[in-house]
Amino acid sequence: MRVVIVTESFPPDINGVAHCALQTARHLAARGHDPLVVAPATAAGPEADAGAPCPVVRVPSLPLPGYPQVRVALPSRRVAQAVAAHRAELVHLASPFVLGVRGMAAAARHHVPAVAVYQTDLAGYARTYVGAGEAAAWRRIRSVHTAADRTLAPSTVAQRDLEAHGVPRVRLWPRGVDAVRFRPERRDDLLRAELAPGGELLVGYVGRLAPEKQVELLAGACGLRGVRLVVVGDGPSEASLRGALPGARFLGRRTGDELARIFASLDVFVHTGPFETFCQTVQEAMASGVPVIAPAAGGPLDLVDHGRTGLLVPPGDADAVRDAVWALAADPGLRAAYGAAGRAAVAGRTWEAVGDQLVEHYAEVLYARTAVAA
Repeated sequence: MRVVIVTESFPPDINGVAHCALQTARHLAARGHDPLVVAPATAAGPEADAGAPCPVVRVPSLPLPGYPQVRVALPSRRVAQAVAAHRAELVHLASPFVLGVRGMAAAARHHVPAVAVYQTDLAGYARTYVGAGEAAAWRRIRSVHTAADRTLAPSTVAQRDLEAHGVPRVRLWPRGVDAVRFRPERRDDLLRAELAPGGELLVGYVGRLAPEKQVELLAGACGLRGVRLVVVGDGPSEASLRGALPGARFLGRRTGDELARIFASLDVFVHTGPFETFCQTVQEAMASGVPVIAPAAGGPLDLVDHGRTGLLVPPGDADAVRDAVWALAADPGLRAAYGAAGRAAVAGRTWEAVGDQLVEHYAEVLYARTAVAA
């Protein structure tokens, strides 16, 4: 199957959209399909794609003002040219919003079916960054996804939101996790001694440091006696968070086996953002055998079994976050039980299994198109 993956982000970017697009390309190539990626150009230049599992076409882009880690594609004919030159049988749109709109137009022009993957709560971001624009964001989402042959939602909450806002033909497609890389055996006593020389409980956050993540909600937990907060990631909120979270260790951006070692060395993982359509870091913490605290909103509702693999707290409630951390800090046995149950819950959610589900969605869309044409 010849597939063009049009994605708003791709490595070396580090975010959920980029990671999922990379895993999709890898899986398609491994299964003998022929993927091609179209993505915004990055500051890293052509060498950034040296290890990609398939050819990558880069579209000119500019950094988002105030958030240079995010790049926005500029108008370009390269998307349509890539779809035509690759002789695509299907176009995969990863979190379509800017570049994805052009990918959808190219698919329609060449009479190629399109599968749109919903990954970003743009309406939530509109509320966070501009205090308005939620209705406009949903109009944009509805317009793009209605044109697709099928929309894939990462969680049941996201699926319900899309359907409630009039998006048709929505199906559930979750995300995989690398349970070989992220595993409890990577726990590192030397790292723990470096991060918490006094033997403190290690509580960690991993992700972008941006307003929508609400990492400042960890301030109460940061002040608990015997707790050391570890923050992994970068972004525009880093300077303000360093002031809001005194005593926290900021480790910057970490990836690969180094990130897996940090995950496994934590005692508790906390995610604070309420706008996650899935939340990959929660799943990676669970694979690492670490109990999770997350807001009872969005993707974590599917991932965290409250009282068995972790704790769900009201979104935006710093006191609830603090109290949940304190409850787990006081009970090592409960932490161990939650961590073991979390590992067991995600062990079968491999990218191979999830990738095969995606190929089944492709096949159903192609069959439906063929049936209509016949």
